[in-house]
This record gives sequence, structure tokens and C-alpha cells, in this order.
Amino acid sequence: MVRIALAQTDADVLRCFPIMAQLRPRLTGEEFLGRIRRQQEAGCHLAFLEEAHEIRSVATYRLLENLAWGRFLYVDDLVTAEAVRSRGWGQQLFEWLVGEARNQGCDQLHLDSGVQRFGAHRFYLRRGMDITCHHFALKLR
Repeated sequence: MVRIALAQTDADVLRCFPIMAQLRPRLTGEEFLGRIRRQQEAGCHLAFLEEAHEIRSVATYRLLENLAWGRFLYVDDLVTAEAVRSRGWGQQLFEWLVGEARNQGCDQLHLDSGVQRFGAHRFYLRRGMDITCHHFALKLR
């Protein structure tokens, strides 16, 4: 049975870490827990897809509003365990995120994806997403 839920307890957050570490390998479990807890205080959510008591896919997202896009759901991170990719887990979690955006009255769903993540780009394009802008960053440290 597949279950999608929000990580509320430290135990649930830490269960998500091995999957998220595949996308964010520089983080330790302790750093991950601290960052997630701080982000949750600011309105971020950590969702996970679980099948057979194993987490298969995780996502962090925020509900925001700006002048350019109105109310929108922004996906910070979306990753499926490498060993079980291409089995539909990411698609199910993505569809859940779209439903969450609709349920929250959002006009759009947005995310950024690293330029080197070609497989992820194919995944997002197959889900009907468009490449709408370039994201620029300036490192301050």
C-alpha cells in the first residue's frame, strides 16, 4: 500500500534523510534535521511517499505568493531513491504535489532543477511542465 504523508516527527524527518541525501549529499543527518525543522517553522513542508514501510520518494515544498505568479506551490526538492527510480514513485508524489497546489488555491506550481539533471528535466517535461526562465544565483560565501 502506498502512503503519502507529511513528516512531522524527528523520526519521520530522519527516515527521509537517506533519500534526500542522494540529491543533497553534502548534508549530514543532523544538519538535515536542523534545516528541515527551521524551514518548517518558516512554512516549508517535507512530504514522503512510502510503500511497504519503505520511503521511496521525498519532496520539500512551500506555499508562496508573488506578483509574477500569484499564489503558487514551490518545490524545493523532489527525489526518488535511486534504486527504485522509473517505477512511478516520483510521478505519484509529483501528482500529489499538483493536487496539494490545487487544494491550497494555487495558480501555479514551480520548481528549479540543476542544469546538469537531464533525467529530471525529461521527467518534468513529461509531466507537462514548461521551462519558463533562467534562475541566476550569486554566492555570497
